[in-house]
Amino acid sequence: MSKIREDLLYTKTHEWVFVKNGTARIGVTDYAQERMTDIVFVELPSLGASFSKGDELAIIESVKSVSEIYAPISGHISRINESLENSPELVNDSPFDEGWLVEMEVEDSSQLKELLTLDKYLKLVKD
Repeated sequence: MSKIREDLLYTKTHEWVFVKNGTARIGVTDYAQERMTDIVFVELPSLGASFSKGDELAIIESVKSVSEIYAPISGHISRINESLENSPELVNDSPFDEGWLVEMEVEDSSQLKELLTLDKYLKLVKD
């Protein structure tokens, strides 16, 4: 069974979002990383890059597939997880802690209301 955290928001495409002080930390869910299997490469955006909700944000390559990761909200990149450059497997080992992808400054906080709560995400992954 995949781990799912109560303190996060989720997308239908299996990204998670943790918001604190106007900054959103973004990663992929445990459910997603399990299905990708062994992750071998993560391509992250540049610092300062701007994204609209739904834009391709990053690419994760595993031994099984190449997966696009989408921006759950609009904003610009304020921080990237540089550890993933040399250790992409952190996404598998610790998707919520060590394996986060980027941090974005929240451009439109109303978009957060469109994300899935824990209950709605649970329903999505069980269906």
